[in-house]
Amino acid sequence: MEVFVQQLINGLTLGSIYGLIAIGYTMVFGIIGMVNFAHGDVFMVGSFIALILFMVATSFLGLPVVAALVVVLVLAMALTGLWNWTIERVAYRPLRGSFRLAPLISAIGMSIFLSNLIQVLQGPRNKPLPPMLPGSIQIMGQDATAVAISYKQITIMVVTIVLLALFWWVVQKTPLGRAQRACEQDAKMAALLGINVDRTISITFVMGAALAAVAGVMYLMYYGVVNFSDGFVPGVKAFTAAVLGGIGSLPGAVLGGLLIGLIETMWSAYFTIDYKDVAAFSILAIALIFLPSGILGRPDVEKV
Repeated sequence: MEVFVQQLINGLTLGSIYGLIAIGYTMVFGIIGMVNFAHGDVFMVGSFIALILFMVATSFLGLPVVAALVVVLVLAMALTGLWNWTIERVAYRPLRGSFRLAPLISAIGMSIFLSNLIQVLQGPRNKPLPPMLPGSIQIMGQDATAVAISYKQITIMVVTIVLLALFWWVVQKTPLGRAQRACEQDAKMAALLGINVDRTISITFVMGAALAAVAGVMYLMYYGVVNFSDGFVPGVKAFTAAVLGGIGSLPGAVLGGLLIGLIETMWSAYFTIDYKDVAAFSILAIALIFLPSGILGRPDVEKV
């Protein structure tokens, strides 16, 4: 029982990180119908930005860890959002009216570019970070079988819940959210009604990158190390989470992330760790056979 509860906590923590990345996928796909395969590498760039900012904040400015974490979180969101805004302007917007494969190829090329850029600038080795928010709360059990939840895990889950609620409110209750939903339904009609479609899409890319930056900070805080290649696997799993939860649905993206995280950790605990990725993708395939639009997704309605 103790092993199950501990892996449940670990799975929810890992799934929260996947969910934050998955929201960026689902927001971009919902508006322009494009899978931004560079989004995983944007997450990785956000992790490196957070690493550099945290070292500056603690080593040079002498800020305490909690204050440094807040500063790093805000600045990483801003800088990563600016980075993704540039990517959208340079790599995606000129191809928006072309055939559907062109933006996809551009996204894959941008993913390779970002990965190699960070490899050149930061080197191929793992970049460690001193432990952040040490300590934990023991929930049940004793000694070796004790079940504990660390302060890092609590922080990750709370941040995910708060950001999901905030972005859901933005999308559902604000003029920006109404513009995003209008562009999702029909971009041409939205433009005729006075909505600045280009600006709305750019803001959506910035919002997705900001969430990816938060995920990068949480990933760095949780694992304490980051590498230039860390964008690919989390990015693919986050995309899987978005599809599993129902791409286009913000709660579905987080739900899919939590499910992928739980599948990974439970499989690693009770079976071999070598096939945890296979288990996650197999569950996706099985789910899509019975729910082609995902768990919380809505079936596409063809416009006539």
